Parts: sequence; C-alpha cells; structure tokens
Amino acid sequence: MIDFYTAQTPNGRKVWIMLEELGIPYKLHEIDLKKGEQKTPEFLAMNPNGRIPVIVDNSAIDSVTVFESAAILYYLASKYEGRFFGYGLDERTHVMEWMMFQMSAVGPNFGNLNYGLHSMEPKNPAFIKRFEKESTRIVGVLETQLGKNDYLAGGNYTIADICTYPWVAGMMDRQPQIFAQAPKLKAWVQKISERPAVKKGMA
Repeated sequence: MIDFYTAQTPNGRKVWIMLEELGIPYKLHEIDLKKGEQKTPEFLAMNPNGRIPVIVDNSAIDSVTVFESAAILYYLASKYEGRFFGYGLDERTHVMEWMMFQMSAVGPNFGNLNYGLHSMEPKNPAFIKRFEKESTRIVGVLETQLGKNDYLAGGNYTIADICTYPWVAGMMDRQPQIFAQAPKLKAWVQKISERPAVKKGMA
C-alpha cells in the first residue's frame, strides 16, 4: 500500500494521475496547505522542503519515502516494470528531457504568471509581462514538439505527459490567450483529458 500525501495542485495531480494509471492501491492523505499542514514536524520528516506531494511506499521490505513530483513519477514508473516510461534508452532519455522541461520551465513560469495575475499585491505589470512572454514562448516549444510527435517524448504516452498535463490544462483554463496559436497542444490536452485515470486524478 502506498500512502499518498497531496493537495489540489498541478504537482499533486500529476502523481494522482500516475497512481490511477497504474491501478495500484493507495491511501490518500489530503494536506491542507492553507493551514500549513505541510510545515508540521511530521510532514517535514517526510519532506524537509515542506512541499506536497509525498509518497510512502509500504510495500517494500523497508518503507520508501519519495518527495518531489517528478522523482515520484520516476520511482513509480521504474518500480512497476517501466510502465509509462517508454522503451529503450533513447526514448527514456527523451522522457526525462521533457520531464525536466516541465520542472524547470513549464511549472515555474506558469506558476509565476498565475501568481502575478491573481495573488500579487500590489500588481506589478513588469513582472506579469515577463512571465506572460516566457509562458507564451514555452507554449510555442510544446506546440512545436507536438507538431512532430503524438506525445511529448515520441509516440507513446509517458510520465513526461503525465508530468506536464496538469500544468498546461490548468493554465489553458486561466489564460487561454497564450494558447491561441497552439492547436496541436490543445489537441494533446483534449486527448489526455479523456483518459479515465486522468479524469479521476483531475477531479
């Protein structure tokens, strides 16, 4: 059994989707971020960075705790016979490339744009302009990749798609204008949104 500590955020949802895709048993522990439950001593013992998500895999001889969403996806894909990890070193390397792109580019820039638009007080137009410009560029990178491939890392649905989908789908709802020139990306979002595991993970 896996204990899954999470909240309703893009990083939490990506692990939720993966657990549903694998069809493995897990126990959900919802963390109230507004109450600071991610900063309690008990939670910090699992993740010293004080962020969700975290899993504790109790099925191993010695329980294994994993934090950071991409690391969790890598762990689960590796443990469960390479499912959703592609085939062969070349494809798996591309999977890791696009996972790192999500972690280093998609998440931070989309997150900062959302913060600037909805949470920052007072508003800072220069801050918003910077992250809107970079987010639009990132959308273009994803559009180009999906113009050549069915999925981010090639022809197979992998943890690269699972990692990226919640961020893109969420931003597409909030800031549709930056996706105006991205029909391939929109089609990718629609295709992935129809997967039963994705529906459960995003509910």
